[in-house]
Amino acid sequence: MNHQLKATGTMGTAAVFLTAISTILGAIMFLRFGYAVANIGFFGALAIILLGHAVTIPTAMALAEIATNQKVEGGGEYYIISRSFGIIPGAAIGISLFLSQAISVAFYTIAFAEAFRPVFAWLSTATGMEISDARLVSLPAVILLGLVVIKKGADAGIKLLYGVVGVLFLSLALFFLGSGHQENPGSYHHLIETVKDPDNFFLVFAICFPAFTGMTAGVGLSGDLRDSRKAIPLGTMSATLVGLVVYIAIAYKLAISASPETLAGEQLVMAKIALWGPIIPIGLACATISSALGSSLVAPRTLQALAGDKIIPSPRLTSWLAAGTGATQEPRNATMVVFAIALVFVMLGDVDFVAQVISMFFMVTYGAICLISFLEHFAADPSYRPSFRSKWYISLFGAVACLWLMFKMSLPYAVLSILMMTALYLWIGYQNPERRGLAAIFQGAIFQISRQLQIFLQKSGQQSGEERWRPAVVCISAHSFERLDSFNLLRWIAHRFGFGTYIHYLPGYLSKETVANSREIMHRLVHLTDVSRSNIYIDTLISPSYTTAVAQVAQLPGISGKENNLILFEFSRQSEEELADIIDNYRMLLATGFDVCILGSTSRDYGYRREIHIWITPEDYDNASLMILLAYIIMGHPDWEGGQIKLMAAFPEAEIDEQKENLHLMIKEGRLPISARNIELLATDSGSPRKELIRRQSRDADLIILGFIGEALQHQKEKLFAGYDELGNILWVNTKKEILMNRDEISDRNGNDTAPAETDEDADAAGT
Repeated sequence: MNHQLKATGTMGTAAVFLTAISTILGAIMFLRFGYAVANIGFFGALAIILLGHAVTIPTAMALAEIATNQKVEGGGEYYIISRSFGIIPGAAIGISLFLSQAISVAFYTIAFAEAFRPVFAWLSTATGMEISDARLVSLPAVILLGLVVIKKGADAGIKLLYGVVGVLFLSLALFFLGSGHQENPGSYHHLIETVKDPDNFFLVFAICFPAFTGMTAGVGLSGDLRDSRKAIPLGTMSATLVGLVVYIAIAYKLAISASPETLAGEQLVMAKIALWGPIIPIGLACATISSALGSSLVAPRTLQALAGDKIIPSPRLTSWLAAGTGATQEPRNATMVVFAIALVFVMLGDVDFVAQVISMFFMVTYGAICLISFLEHFAADPSYRPSFRSKWYISLFGAVACLWLMFKMSLPYAVLSILMMTALYLWIGYQNPERRGLAAIFQGAIFQISRQLQIFLQKSGQQSGEERWRPAVVCISAHSFERLDSFNLLRWIAHRFGFGTYIHYLPGYLSKETVANSREIMHRLVHLTDVSRSNIYIDTLISPSYTTAVAQVAQLPGISGKENNLILFEFSRQSEEELADIIDNYRMLLATGFDVCILGSTSRDYGYRREIHIWITPEDYDNASLMILLAYIIMGHPDWEGGQIKLMAAFPEAEIDEQKENLHLMIKEGRLPISARNIELLATDSGSPRKELIRRQSRDADLIILGFIGEALQHQKEKLFAGYDELGNILWVNTKKEILMNRDEISDRNGNDTAPAETDEDADAAGT
């Protein structure tokens, strides 16, 4: 917020109440409530009043709640929304709110001119002078009102409101004291009687709803208040409740005082009912001019607050609009802009189209305020401690009701309003890329949802029996920025089917310097995940040795709510010194039950990402299912689009037939999720070692997946990984348990069947 806005205010609760009540009791009350009672009866009008207040009361309660949690500075509703939702979405709503408030000045001034229709009729009768254009009144009225507000400021405007609201309540008092012309005024029949062929309920509601959209007007004076935490809740709630009582009383009085035909045919029927008829046009004039005055006090402060947040691209215009005059920092420049807009629309004379869009923008504002309150309740933020508390379900109801009523009132205008809001959001976001956007809105709510889901998944995992395997991979690497091979492999595995946690290891002890370094690296890694569109969780780990780091990583809780089940190591095959640490810590991992993958990377990276070769030997049957599943999951990433999997089974020539039967049996039983037609059996002999066969058959493969067993690793150590010169990246896989998974599920996820069965027999064999 701009520091130029007023530091100390002089107004109290009365200013908020008067501004709000003067906007609530406006033109609709005098001109259109008789029409409402005539078309839907008293009980229908009562339903409209209650439905309208089903939006306004939750909004008033939400405003009271938010205002008692933070000091609401200049800008009122805009300040609340922008400080809760973030500057960009807050400004999009704020600009719409400002335009609604500014054009409302013109709308109420035009309605003010309608109060002079009886004067026009009298002049025509008395002098013969015909006056049909109400702009003869509305144009001088808006100019005079503008001069008063610009020259005298908010204090003079509030003093004028005292007198205007006094006359307004006097006109209402004389209306209630009148007897009207209805026969048997106490008859129940008059409460349900309507005109013939009445308008439908929601059409009447759409016409009358603007009558209830003034309760937040007083919030716009927030920068001028001595104690906004007290004045806003008390003034807003009292104005809302007083308006509710007054509207119910007016509807009842109209129903028992005049027939539906009279109510529908006479726009100023209240004048015929009142104890002294001329007070009603006077009251209408006071109601409309007070509403125009209320809007003219609020709109400039909203614009001044927007300019103070430097939302407008032009620095010179921003400075001019944000400037204040005098000790109270009156927004006179912004006020001139408001009345310039109002003057344009008064000259047009017809604001029906704009008025309906205005109602939509007000509904958007009210819905946003209710949504803020609901999200704050749901997020359970310990820093959110308002002294007045609404209920989360009341705020949620208000937000949903606003959205529902927007579309019930007018589908075209609702869609138009939403499109305009979207366009404003995109434009402001483009102009202010460094500001907070929509991502900030639901952080607390997402935190709560994530927390509950993690607890649910953990509990359900403990209670359930056997379940299909899903990769929850944790990768540890000290070379995140030198080699991206393990990072890329993890993001492919975690793209959609599994969950990945990437840990950057920093050797050393915890200190101020190492923590600062880890945070810098963390920032770089988060940027890397954003650029690569990765769905993996990033973290850093400071530990004195690789062994202690692996021990810590092995005990990390699963971020997804499921325990991690696979650990991924990586080393460079051009420099195999790192292998010793991996091999030395493998025995420790035996106690954890983790599956283990070791990625040997080369300068070839993953080539063209078109072929994955899987090699199976009699010793690798236990690893085969996991090897195949990982290949399917990797192939499902868009980076591997159009690629294929080749499964090579290498056996001594004398065992080919026997091993072929074993493979078919394993496929049929569901232990290998692949079609038999995708397996290529290769014979090995004494003159052609297995590693030589792999080098010959897979020299052009982009990724090679091999299995290994723990005993061989501990016995052969580095030799196990040697002898694969001139090949691309190799992933060695070791599993501790049998992996079961539905192959059809993987095929559907990848968008096509990588290994289709050609016959029914093959399809059965491919099975589970």
